[in-house]
Amino acid sequence: MDIQTGQVVRPVSAMESLEKQLSCPICLDMFTKPVVILPCQHNLCRSCANDLYESRNPYHFSGGTFRCPTCRFEVVLDRHGVYGLQRNLLVENIIDMYKQQQESREGGGEDPPLKDKDTKEPKCKEHEDERINIYCVTCQTPTCSMCKVFGQHKDCEVSPLHTVYQSQKSELRAAVELLASANSCVQAVMSQMDDTCKLIQDNGELQRRRLGESFDLLYAILEERKGQLLERISQEERDKMAALRALGEQYKQQLQLSSQLQEKLQQSMQGSGAAQFLLTAKQLQQEAQQAAGAAQLQRPEPGYESMEHLGLDTEEVEALLAHMDFRHHHDEEDQEQ
Repeated sequence: MDIQTGQVVRPVSAMESLEKQLSCPICLDMFTKPVVILPCQHNLCRSCANDLYESRNPYHFSGGTFRCPTCRFEVVLDRHGVYGLQRNLLVENIIDMYKQQQESREGGGEDPPLKDKDTKEPKCKEHEDERINIYCVTCQTPTCSMCKVFGQHKDCEVSPLHTVYQSQKSELRAAVELLASANSCVQAVMSQMDDTCKLIQDNGELQRRRLGESFDLLYAILEERKGQLLERISQEERDKMAALRALGEQYKQQLQLSSQLQEKLQQSMQGSGAAQFLLTAKQLQQEAQQAAGAAQLQRPEPGYESMEHLGLDTEEVEALLAHMDFRHHHDEEDQEQ
């Protein structure tokens, strides 16, 4: 078979197939940049996707879900909405290349997709008039038919350029899909990390509120105990003051009786005669001795005024409060057991 004439040419329908692959399922036209790729691997114009999302989200809530118009796969959006979806730079580059090919065409004839006209196709460096139309499998490089027949690739294994193109294109497409899948996984992890950050903030706020409530409870307990101890001090003070007032009242009455007896004795010594004095002297002397004996009333004990026994020992409590800390994980497990 003549290798020069055995070149495989792409059918005309390949152009339509490529255009279909580069068409947005919403507007049915060729993708308009930027192009976004969904986790289900379908592509959309971001403007079309945003219009569809806003039509179903009239109140403009942040986040939410977006259903793929091709496969109905439900995508969970973050607070950026459709603008948080990943751009498909590969598709955008293919669109640019496709448009360049379209613009570079001359005349009305159709050429294979993404392929220049004959006058612009790459030429062989060894044979300047020959187009590169076959692929050397042995050397892994495109070459021309003359190189296979007469040149450095005459002993190599070759394959039609279109066959190798389709094979490597499939491999590249698989790599792109793998990359897109990996990007989706990364986006899922990033979304999960955002959710985790939000949970950390919420849990931190919850623990701050609980800590404040715990300390408020401690303050209330301390204030209540403080009031109880202050009442005991006041009661001790009232009891001692009442006892001293009662004892002072007894001394006051005894002093009054003693003063009256003293005045009576002085009148007896000054105003009566000897006989009259002697008749009452013995009785008055006994009354004076009784009054002097009754004057020996109970006195407060030494240190009665001291209130030191009501001093508060807070050293142990202070040490406990100074070392107050959060519960450890093993302590919680012990409590559950």
